[in-house]
Amino acid sequence: MPKDPVCKMEISREDAAAESEYKGNTYYFCSEECKESFEKQPDRYAERAKKAV
Repeated sequence: MPKDPVCKMEISREDAAAESEYKGNTYYFCSEECKESFEKQPDRYAERAKKAV
């Protein structure tokens, strides 16, 4: 199950409130607020998501 890269909450693709594409990867979010935070600093959160895997 994917994790929201901002708040680290596990969220299913079907239940995600938002999603975003970045450098060929899809990220799923529990809220629009988390998506907005991600889009302000995508490199920071994408790197954090890689380390969590």
